[in-house]
Amino acid sequence: LNSHVFHLFYKFKVLLLVTLCLMVLWAMFSYFVDSRQEITKAKSVVDDFRKVTSLEDSQKEEKIMSIAKVPTVKSLQQHCPALSPYLRGASKLTFKASLTLEEVEKENPQVSKGRYHPTECSALQHVAILIPHRNREKHLLYLLEHLHPFLQRQQLDYGIYVIHQAGSTKFNRAKLLNVGYLEALKEANWDCFIFHDVDLVPENDFNIYTCDRQPKHLVVGRNNTGYRLRYQGYFGGVTALTRDQFSKVNGFSNNYWGWGGEDDDLRIRVEIQKMRVVRPSADVARYTMIFHKRDHGNEENGERMKLLRQVSRTWKTDGLNSCSYKLLSVEHNPLYVNITVDF
Repeated sequence: LNSHVFHLFYKFKVLLLVTLCLMVLWAMFSYFVDSRQEITKAKSVVDDFRKVTSLEDSQKEEKIMSIAKVPTVKSLQQHCPALSPYLRGASKLTFKASLTLEEVEKENPQVSKGRYHPTECSALQHVAILIPHRNREKHLLYLLEHLHPFLQRQQLDYGIYVIHQAGSTKFNRAKLLNVGYLEALKEANWDCFIFHDVDLVPENDFNIYTCDRQPKHLVVGRNNTGYRLRYQGYFGGVTALTRDQFSKVNGFSNNYWGWGGEDDDLRIRVEIQKMRVVRPSADVARYTMIFHKRDHGNEENGERMKLLRQVSRTWKTDGLNSCSYKLLSVEHNPLYVNITVDF
């Protein structure tokens, strides 16, 4: 009996051991099968990822190619033409007695603080218009009425500066223009300066307000001289000089108090520097002079001939480098910058 029990127990242990072995083998077999399936899935995911990446890369390449084919918009505007398409030529000027500053402002909505620039193109020059002034409010109003549209039709980037002399000292046109030049350069890097009398109004917009390779005289003729040059060598009324040209001659003399002589002084300075005066054609460089009587405080300068004889000795020390003044105010009005000084 004991041997029989022992024999059965032995068989049970063998069966149990075989069962355990089979279970281990089955577990190992299942593990390998599952692992293989996972590897297959992983390979499939990698392949899918590669396909997606390849598609995205090709789409990016197509996008880059399509962008390359689209013409890019230039960030800089084209330069304005040398001759504006808006020019009208000669015009008959009228001066309405009832004209107001508000009316002129309404006619020039694009002008702000005396400045204007064309929106359709980039102007060839940046031009500062300098107007010496005292007790000529009506003349200034008429000039602004005509000058703003005149300059806009020429597609200029410009600013108008009115330099007003306060106090009761004799009028000094030349020194005011030196002040205007120095003060205007504090606001902008101007290329060209137009030195402009307040009582001269241009009649023809083909008389272009830009600077040339040589100093330019814009008033060949005016109505009160039969549209002829006042005299040989005349260089007054309206002149145009670049920053470099005006600096070379040391600007105007500061010593001409009262009427006359300062424009001839400037011409002599130009000639000393081996420059020459150029002018537009006589049929274009025409002006209307607004009639007026000689102002009190702007009497004829009796010293002018003596001063003119000294220009060759004095031009280096009398001019921009010796221009002293008391700046009272700088006002940015809608149509112009008003600079008030006293000497």
